[in-house]
This record gives sequence, structure tokens and C-alpha cells, in this order.
Amino acid sequence: MKVTLIPVTPFEQNCSLLVCEHTGKAAVVDPGGDLERILGEVERQGATLEKILLTHGHIDHCGATAELSKRLSLPVEGPQREDAFWIDQLPEQGRMFGFPRLDAFTPDRWLEDGDTVRFGEQQMEVLFTPGHTPGHVIFFHRAMRLAFVGDVLFNGSIGRTDFPRGDYDTLIASITGKLWPLGDEVTFVPGHGPTSTFGDERRSNPFVGDAILRRGRHSA
Repeated sequence: MKVTLIPVTPFEQNCSLLVCEHTGKAAVVDPGGDLERILGEVERQGATLEKILLTHGHIDHCGATAELSKRLSLPVEGPQREDAFWIDQLPEQGRMFGFPRLDAFTPDRWLEDGDTVRFGEQQMEVLFTPGHTPGHVIFFHRAMRLAFVGDVLFNGSIGRTDFPRGDYDTLIASITGKLWPLGDEVTFVPGHGPTSTFGDERRSNPFVGDAILRRGRHSA
């Protein structure tokens, strides 16, 4: 599987184009905006988009979803249904942040922990990882040891929890209970910024590194 990161929107969100190299079929993860840039990369690679995958309902991750889905008749899979209230707010959020007109939408498939998503000959596992938003999911390609984690975890940081229905303790539980067990060698693509590995974050992340969490437990 070929992975191309396409930074989109003023928030520099990492939209990911995933292409099955055996079939040329592709999926796009979190098309937040700048649709022509995304489609230009699809055309450049000679790929055929098959579906849209969403980690969560924030505007910079799903703002272009309705238009892309309508234009190419693509199904939308994800996030988990607790993020519906964020998706419903897209038109209002778009006006607030100065985006082009955005439409709300209903995914063709809400995702749950343990589901799988497929395109071409590729398969990824779905893990439910709330905390940043209540319906956040991540996608894990086990064969490649690669995870697309949205805004759960970043290189050197973690997702914000001060948005409506965010929760810090829930986020930490998602990271330590769902991400870490996948393995230290797993590379992850965050929603913003450079990639990293779970092992590097366990060693050095100032919010969720092992030493930090141990110190927190001892002082509790």
C-alpha cells in the first residue's frame, strides 16, 4: 500500500491518500478540505478512489467529505456515531472558520471497535479511541505496522480535550489501552505534524510517556 500525506486546510491537517498498489484502488482518510489538491494527487497517481474513511467529525478532518462523496459517488465509513453532533454542525462551523460552504452528511457506515475497512486488496482494523471527541476511531494496517490515529496522539503531544464532549482521562485510556498494545514499532500518522512511532512516544512524549504516567500514578 502506498501512503501519501496531503496537508489540507489552514489547520495543515494530514489527509492521507492510501493506494492499493495491486489494484490501483484507493481510499482517502480525513479529507478536511482543499478538495482539488486531493483530487489532483489522486489523478497524478492514476488511482481510483473507492471510499472515504473518517477518524472523527471535526471540520479540518471531514469538511470536504460531503462534496467529495457526492462528486464521485463514494461511500463514507466512520467515525463512530457519537460524533454525529460534530458532523451536523459542519455548515455552522464552516461559516465560523471562513471555509467554503460545507454540507453536513450521514456516513454510509458508522464504525465500531473491532470493525474492518477494505479497499482494493487492503484491509485495516478499526479501534474505537474516544477522548478527543466521543466518536473518534483509528485505522490500523497490521501488515504494514502503520496506524492512522487522527487527533488522538501526535509527535510529542496528545489531542486536545477542551472541545465539547472531550475528556482527558478517556483520551489517556484510549492511548494506553488501544494504541500501546499494538506495539512500540508501529509507525503512526497523526492528524497534524510529523509521523512517529508508539515506542518513541512512550519514551519521550511529555504528556503520555511511560515515565510521566508512572510518576502520575505514584503521586495520585
